[in-house]
Amino acid sequence: MGVLSGSVVGLDFWPMNIALLKALSEAPGISGREERVREIVVKEAKGLFDSVEIDPMGSVIATKKSKVKGAKKVIVAAHIDEIGFYVKHIDAGGFIRLANVGGFDTRNLFARRVRVQASGGGKSRDLFGVMNPGGRPIHIAKEEDKKKIPEVGEFMVDLLLPADEVKAAVRVGDPVTLVQELMETATAVTGKAMDDRVCVFIAIEAVRKLKSLKYDLTVAFTVQEEVGLRGAFAAGYASQADIGIALDVTLAVDTPGVPEEEACSKFGGGAALTVLDSASIADRPLLDEFEAVAKKNKIPHQLSILVRGGTDAAGLQRARNGMRTFTLSTPTRNIHTVTEACSKVDIQASIDLLAAWLQA
Repeated sequence: MGVLSGSVVGLDFWPMNIALLKALSEAPGISGREERVREIVVKEAKGLFDSVEIDPMGSVIATKKSKVKGAKKVIVAAHIDEIGFYVKHIDAGGFIRLANVGGFDTRNLFARRVRVQASGGGKSRDLFGVMNPGGRPIHIAKEEDKKKIPEVGEFMVDLLLPADEVKAAVRVGDPVTLVQELMETATAVTGKAMDDRVCVFIAIEAVRKLKSLKYDLTVAFTVQEEVGLRGAFAAGYASQADIGIALDVTLAVDTPGVPEEEACSKFGGGAALTVLDSASIADRPLLDEFEAVAKKNKIPHQLSILVRGGTDAAGLQRARNGMRTFTLSTPTRNIHTVTEACSKVDIQASIDLLAAWLQA
């Protein structure tokens, strides 16, 4: 476990389970192939919850009963999948072509290390290689080549192996994920798949912090959020909950080159209470309840609107005859890259706020 202590800008830092966050961030788990992340979640959830099950879609469903008579049912959802690729084709030279799963800005995909979860020949193993777009290197590139932004279909994975070995080891449909180690600084963490593994971490740590429980709680660690909130629809329907809370990242674009009004949230400004996004609008009394709890407990927080993008709240909101929903967001810089970054202030604020709201 990595532990940080000390003081920065007047804030006393807490012991934080960096080892768990690192394991979650670095594990490969694209939409539809979340099994390695699921294993980590199941291991952590056992002992924290009354029951831990896996639903037919592959989401981890963990439940914990309240001792409060007539307690309402709450479902908290945090998705375990990440954006990535599936192998689409292997050409004569052994170069792998890709189909993307989730939204990439291809300007961030040059010169990346990748992991192929190869399954050919009846044997599963990880193969590592590099991804680049096809074409000329800069030494011989034409001026028009230098200005072009390639599409996903122009990228290739080179496993640096003979073509026959690649074809024997890799099958169409094998998952491909970007490789990046989690890096910790004094006040932040950065790595891949913080969207949404940091919120998986927040859910686990908030439950670990509980001394009592106001609600009958289901925490759904959902699959396939990045391709349409699919796991949340199923988990929300099965839960029969009264209230749904999505945990997800939100944009922190408080960086050079972006007008202040487009920042969405401020890095280090505390947990982001999301008023609306393009997929759902928060139940206002529920949002106000979270804000009141944050103020009462002096937890750093901010209000946020995300004009594009959605969360599992939309899936929960539409389950059965509907439920009151709200998204508790963690400000994140560089979303959908391998340098996604979260402030420790914001992570802890989200843990503290969720725990305080759930507690009897």
